[in-house]
Order: sequence, then C-alpha cells, then structure tokens
Amino acid sequence: MNASGSRPDRPYPGPVPDVSEPLTALAEEIRVAAWELAVEVVDEGLREDAVPSLQRLGQVGQVGDMPTFIVELSKELAEPQPGRMRRGGPLAGLVRDHAREREALGFAPREIVTELLVLRRVLWRFVSSRAPGLTGSEVLEAERRLNDSLDQLVAECVVAYFDRATAELADQARRDPLTELLNHAAFGVGVEEELGRARRYERGLTLVYVDVDAFKSINDELGHPEGDRVLRRVAALLTESLRGSDLAGRLGGDEFAVCLIESDLETGGRFLARLHDLVDEEAASGRLPEGFALSAGLASYPHDAVSSDALFRLADERLYEAKRAKTSG
Repeated sequence: MNASGSRPDRPYPGPVPDVSEPLTALAEEIRVAAWELAVEVVDEGLREDAVPSLQRLGQVGQVGDMPTFIVELSKELAEPQPGRMRRGGPLAGLVRDHAREREALGFAPREIVTELLVLRRVLWRFVSSRAPGLTGSEVLEAERRLNDSLDQLVAECVVAYFDRATAELADQARRDPLTELLNHAAFGVGVEEELGRARRYERGLTLVYVDVDAFKSINDELGHPEGDRVLRRVAALLTESLRGSDLAGRLGGDEFAVCLIESDLETGGRFLARLHDLVDEEAASGRLPEGFALSAGLASYPHDAVSSDALFRLADERLYEAKRAKTSG
C-alpha cells in the first residue's frame, strides 16, 4: 500500500524498463527475414500434413500473404498501434482477405487458423534465437506483443468465416433450391424495394410473369427429373436475358417472374422477344423438349399500375390471357 492506502500502480518498485530500442531492432530483423520466415511457415505446415491444402499449390501460392503478415507484425512489435489491429483496420482487413482467398482455394477453416498458429511458433523460435541478446523483460514484452497480435489475427479469421457462412445461409434462405432464383417471398420484397426507388427517382419498372406451356405433359411424358431440368434451364435463360440490376424469381411450380429496373412496356417487349428467341434456339438444339414454349404477361409502373399488388395482379391476368389465346387459337 502507498501513503494514501491504495495499491501501487506497479506490482514491483523501480522504473519500468524501456524496451523500445531493443524491440525495434528485433522487429527490423523480423522484417528483413520476412520471406524466409514465411517459407519456414509453409515447410512446417507441409510437415506431418498440418495444412494439407498447401500441397496443391506452387511456392508463391503456398506463401500467399504470409510475408506481408510478418512485416505488419514486425511493425506491431516495434510500436503497437491499436488501430492497426482493430476490426476494420489494415491488418485485420488483410487477414480477412487472406482467409477468403484460402477458402476459395479449398482450404478448410481449420487449416487457415492452423497456418496462423504455425506462424506464431515460427516467430517465437526466431525471437528465442535472439533471446541471449535481450533482457528478460524485453523477451516477455516481445512475447506479449506478438501473442496479442496473433490472437487478434486468429479471431479475425474465425469472425470472417462466420460472417461469410451467415451471409451464405441468409442468401440461401432467399433462394429457390431448384433454380437458385429468388424465391416467392424474396422476389416480392425485391419488387417492393425497387418500386420505392422508381417512385423516388421517377423511373419506370416492368413486371413480367412467365409460365411454361403444358408443363404437366413434360412431367407426365418425360418424368419429373426432366421436368426439373427444364425448370433449371428456363431459370438460366431468364438470367442470361437480364441485366445485372434486374430481378428474377421462381414463384412456384412452373411460374417465374422478372422485374426489369428502369424500364417500360417497350423494354419488356424486347426482353420477351430475346427470351423467346433463346427458347427457340434451345428447343431446336434439343436442350429443351421439342415444341417447348413459354407464355408471358407484362405490367408496367407507372403506366399500368402504381402499387406492387396491382402490378402482380395485372401481370398474372395478362399471362393467363396469353395462355387462353394460345389454346383458343
């Protein structure tokens, strides 16, 4: 206790040793040896199959961003800066990008984390080899700074994985499992959002309903697997016919819908002409059943209706008018 009865600021008497100069020199050694240390990480990762996916890559791919990590960690060793390590900071962003790239190459999340744990061992061996030239306080501080930084990198990798997995699950919940188009609910939400933008910016919007003619006959005569294949092919043709900003969804069964952003009925007509041409080409090549055809109905904002419910209802009515015209003709 001090004179005021409170605990002292430090658990031991005397000044705190200044470790800045020795650790700055050690950090510079690590920076200069960054490539060699990165190669050592790869060698240890390959040893005993600690990171099996490394075997599929060439040396540059194996090393990846590891030299950059090591250089950045050397900066943190020399002069810790919370902003460098915080979420959204430069080093945290780098490790997230590294994790995404490794996953794209087929690395399991466990392997990505293992790489960083191997990096910790390699760096600590390097520091231990320099320990005779450092005091006990300097070695402890070096260990603390490196461990804190690497713990944060591992945490960022884990968070990046769960963020991506959560985003993928959220996207899957919006998708029709057969065609991977938006499902009925997600398409409706998307149209409502785009209609709001169209009102704000005084732009047009066109809703297109599309239905496969005589789809029951395809299922009955060719089988349900062929029916599913046809639906997937129709979904692909719809996607090929759209711009990146447009929406496409499967409403259920053999019914599809498209929302053409910043468009009018004329734009919708051109879209349908392009789609029918693609369908004819697919049927002629045998990729769709012989005689395959689609029917469609269009409704445009603000020309035909101003609410999403009215647009959906009108497009649906026009779709069935087109189907009746075919059967009556």
